[in-house]
Amino acid sequence: MPSSTSGPLHAFLAGTGRDSRGRLVADVLGFSDEQLEDIHDYIQWLFPLATRSGAQPDAPVLTQAEIDAIRAEPRAQENLKKATERMLRFYRNTRWWLTTFDHNHLRITRIIHSLRLLVGQDEAQRFHSAILDLNAAAGSPVNARSLEFWSDAARA
Repeated sequence: MPSSTSGPLHAFLAGTGRDSRGRLVADVLGFSDEQLEDIHDYIQWLFPLATRSGAQPDAPVLTQAEIDAIRAEPRAQENLKKATERMLRFYRNTRWWLTTFDHNHLRITRIIHSLRLLVGQDEAQRFHSAILDLNAAAGSPVNARSLEFWSDAARA
């Protein structure tokens, strides 16, 4: 296990660092469904990418060193799995995202892409399948473009 972190995203996911608002990963995982919906600056920390966020341009971006460190860090991997379960519970508990267009569709794309990058293809596919099942159970209200983005993120 690495004794030091390679950057702010690795430290956050390992549970030793704080995000730009001073929150630990445990704080974010403890958010209510309403907080997960209403707060817009946590998702880039919980499910980081190697590309800049259009919604939160000041959020940190993964470096290759951080990607490697997060993949090798058991605490970061465990927190990513907890984050995945928390977001699945959020999407199961709520229905407002099950519509033609919703900002959560972008979050879902990010989550799938981040999981594939940091945890692996199986975890990304599992999350993707669960989201597709929720969409199908609701009568498939999500637009085709979002569905395509999700599929692309799962297999890219």
